[in-house]
Amino acid sequence: MAFSRPQPSPRLQEAERLEGAPVAAVLRSHGKEILLSAFARMAEQAPFYIFTAFVFAYAVNTLKVPRDFILTSVLAASLLSFISIPLFGHISDRIGRKKTYMIGAALTGVFGFLYFAMLDTGSYALIFLAIVLSLIPHDIMYGPQAALIAELFPGRLRYGGASLGYQLASVIAGGPAPLIATWLFATYGTPYAIAAYILACAIVSLIATAFMHDYTGKALSDH
Repeated sequence: MAFSRPQPSPRLQEAERLEGAPVAAVLRSHGKEILLSAFARMAEQAPFYIFTAFVFAYAVNTLKVPRDFILTSVLAASLLSFISIPLFGHISDRIGRKKTYMIGAALTGVFGFLYFAMLDTGSYALIFLAIVLSLIPHDIMYGPQAALIAELFPGRLRYGGASLGYQLASVIAGGPAPLIATWLFATYGTPYAIAAYILACAIVSLIATAFMHDYTGKALSDH
C-alpha cells in the first residue's frame, strides 16, 4: 500500500515560504517551543502508561486481581475515550485550549492518589471504576493537545516542530513511566510513591503549559 506525503499549504507554496531543512530551522528558531511541548505532555504521557500498562503488573501481582478483569476494565476506559477525547476537544474550542489542558493536568496530579486508594480497597467495583475514570483527566488534555502544540509553530515549520516536541515527550515521559513506577513501588513499598511521581509530572506540565501561547479563536495568518 502506498502512502502519500502530506502536502504543504498552497498559501505557503505561493508565498515561497517553505523551508528546505525544516528540522534544522525549527531547532534553531523554536527550541523553546519544542521543549515546552515535550514538558507539557508529561502529565498526559507518563500517567497514561501507568494507568494502561503498569496497572496490569500491580493489580495482578500485588492485588491478585484476575488479568482478564483488568483487561476488560482498560478496554472499557478506552471505549469511553472515543467520546471524551472529541468532547474535550470541542470544549477547548469554547473555553480555550490552554485552560482546558491545564485543568486536565491539575486533575491528573490529584487523581493519582485517589486512583491507588480505590485500587487498594480490593473491591472489584471500585477497581473497575478507578480504571475507567483514569483516562478522563488524560482525555481532557489529549482533546486539545494537537492544536495547542501545532499552533506554537509557524506554518512552514509546523510539521517538524510539533513532531519533535511530541516524540521527545515519548522518550522522557511515556516510555520510562512503567519502569519508573516499578522502581518506585519496589523501593518504597507503597503505590503512593507512584502517585507522587504522577503529581510531579502534572506540576511540570502545568508550568510548561503556563508559558505557552493560546491561539484559540485567533487567526494564525500573522503567526
